[in-house]
Amino acid sequence: MKKGIWYAVGAYVFWGLFPIYWKMLAGIPALQLLGHRIVWSFLLLTGVLLLLRQGMEFRRALSWRTLLIFFIAAILIGVNWLTYVWAIGAGFIVETSLGYFINPLLSVLMGVIFLRERLRPLQWIPVGMAAAGVLYLTFAYGALPWIALTLAFTFGLYGLVKKTAPLGSFHGLTLETGILFLPALGFLLYSEFSGSAAFLHSAPPTDLMLFGAGAVTVIPLLLFASAARRIPLTTMGVLQYINPTMQFLLGVLVYREPFNQHRLIGFAVVWAALILYGVEGLVARRRARRG
Repeated sequence: MKKGIWYAVGAYVFWGLFPIYWKMLAGIPALQLLGHRIVWSFLLLTGVLLLLRQGMEFRRALSWRTLLIFFIAAILIGVNWLTYVWAIGAGFIVETSLGYFINPLLSVLMGVIFLRERLRPLQWIPVGMAAAGVLYLTFAYGALPWIALTLAFTFGLYGLVKKTAPLGSFHGLTLETGILFLPALGFLLYSEFSGSAAFLHSAPPTDLMLFGAGAVTVIPLLLFASAARRIPLTTMGVLQYINPTMQFLLGVLVYREPFNQHRLIGFAVVWAALILYGVEGLVARRRARRG
């Protein structure tokens, strides 16, 4: 179990440091960053698949139903990745962190709506508080925090789709990136022939970072998958806040994004909702064990 905790911490810290990586590539169009992320991720995952000699097992698991499920998952994760890399480059790190703070509560609400899961009466309070926090931020911004909501909804729906997915996380990610591979490669080739491509036309460190986009995408996902098999979901649920907390601190303290009193109030409401949700769950589990 200790090894699983370290795997989880490694994955969430990796994700928490993501803004630094993508911020260094801020001068490159987000669609090109997405293209490189997909292409190199798929090639790396395919290499690992062949190295582990799981190619036949992977092909046997494919069916039209599987392809449909993962086509939807691929679209959702593609939109999520595109929104994220664009937001980092455009200076919205704090708002991306909000998306991953509200995502767990949004996922709970999706479970109620789509999977007919039931919430305990007290669990509705933090869900309502999170909604109130988002509404307050909407008035504070003068507009919906669409980056945070897009990240939260796409990742929440992605998790919902994956609940019905017949493949494991490694094979699933390979198939998702494989579905997006040809469109991504086609766009990168179009960028090359139109003279707007960044890869091989930038400084060597930039080319190396674009090439490394696959590794920085795949490594934390593999760590996460390894952790999920070794430790309880409740532990994963607590550790997951490492990621948005680090992103929030990077946005405010390192990149000096604006964070006024109104934003503090909105974030504080969301944080309070998460704390209340966690405490309620802990109390409920202890009561269940005593019973």
